[in-house]
Amino acid sequence: MLYVLVFLGGALAGVAGGFFLARQQMKDYFKKNPPINEEMLRTMMAQMGQKPNEAKIRQMMRSMQKAQK
Repeated sequence: MLYVLVFLGGALAGVAGGFFLARQQMKDYFKKNPPINEEMLRTMMAQMGQKPNEAKIRQMMRSMQKAQK
């Protein structure tokens, strides 16, 4: 009976520890690599020699959001 309680306690501690570790790693990842926003798209288009207009920016944002789902 004691073995079962120790096993369950260890399993719960592992799940909780894994959750918080994964959460911290995702926070660090998004801090280093923020998701693309409209301003980044404008900058990329300008660097490629295209004139960024609002309709094209919104279309690209919609297509990226649709691709993420």
